[in-house]
Amino acid sequence: MSRFTTRTLTVMALLTALEIVLSRFLSISTPYTKIGFAFVPVAVAGILLGPLCAGVVGALADVLGAVLFPIGAYFPGFTLTAFLMGLCYGLFLKGKQSFPRILGAVAVHQLVLSLLLNSLWISVLYGSPYRPLLLTRLPQCAILSAVQLALIPLIAQLLPRLRGRGA
Repeated sequence: MSRFTTRTLTVMALLTALEIVLSRFLSISTPYTKIGFAFVPVAVAGILLGPLCAGVVGALADVLGAVLFPIGAYFPGFTLTAFLMGLCYGLFLKGKQSFPRILGAVAVHQLVLSLLLNSLWISVLYGSPYRPLLLTRLPQCAILSAVQLALIPLIAQLLPRLRGRGA
């Protein structure tokens, strides 16, 4: 279990701020889909800090982003999903980032959390029928799965180099 040192809290704060910027300003959003790179800071938190810290980064970024830069109505289900996403990245990626572990993290994130759980939250929030909503969100999950499978290994390779420079 990670200790919350000053360094850990600072890294978490920076990753939270970066996630808010990537999610709220540098992503393509509609009421039913969202495509962007907001997963990167949470994945980095999972790799560097582990499941609990990555979960906190995801949840805190969701709450702060919703309060400071609202896109729609705040719904706590999305905060739960954001926490679970960080937890997932931390469980799969802390320590060793092999392709099967990256594939597992992306599969759980995209299929279980994004496709199934977030579709449920959207269905509850907007009153949309659940099954047709799943079909409309499949392309988003397919695209983001491919992007994550390409980027996470690159990020995992770059992090030790950044850490060696005093990061």
